[in-house]
Amino acid sequence: MTDHGGFPSSRRTLLLAVGSASVAALAGCARPAAAPAAGTAPGCVLAVTAGAGPNYSGPGRARSDVTDGRAGVPLRLELTVVRASAGCRPLAGAAVDIWQADAAGVYSEGREGFLRGVQTTDASGRCVFRTIVPGWYAGLAPHIHFKVRPDAHTETTSQFFLPEDFLRTVYARQPYARRKAPRSPNAHDDRFRAAGGTMTLAPVAEGGGYRAAYTVGIA
Repeated sequence: MTDHGGFPSSRRTLLLAVGSASVAALAGCARPAAAPAAGTAPGCVLAVTAGAGPNYSGPGRARSDVTDGRAGVPLRLELTVVRASAGCRPLAGAAVDIWQADAAGVYSEGREGFLRGVQTTDASGRCVFRTIVPGWYAGLAPHIHFKVRPDAHTETTSQFFLPEDFLRTVYARQPYARRKAPRSPNAHDDRFRAAGGTMTLAPVAEGGGYRAAYTVGIA
């Protein structure tokens, strides 16, 4: 299934000043680190945004574990949402949606809801999703879509990517190995190139899977 919700071809968005309330942009800092202590202001940098793509079906069910029994390498995604225009202060009460393909590169449809879900950030701006490493499809870089909705009237949409060496390691494992993975899963995706590494997670091994932490800032 194809996904045409791409990044802007220009990277001029990266040059806008963090803190401008008129900028409908996303800020993020990929760090596989512990969540910030309450009251601290994690650093964030301005990054590109992306479309939701054709596979967005509205807010998912409120839950942390979105796997619904889908086979794949476990991935614990720890997100911290901050307000970039307020000195990167943690943002409580923001709804965070994620949606992604399974190990075979397939999205849930209709009444299916696998690998879709929403969480609300706590007082420290944090939420956690238990998912799997996404599979590849249609020659696009493997990715996890997400949307941050701080209130009923505004939202910011983007997507996370994963390092190629990490993907090659994971795709050698089952159930991903049932399909021959592309040699360079990210190289030919202009959205990945436009992001310039800003939206790339940095997974670290945890048990039989991985953990990735990311600070997401909204204007």
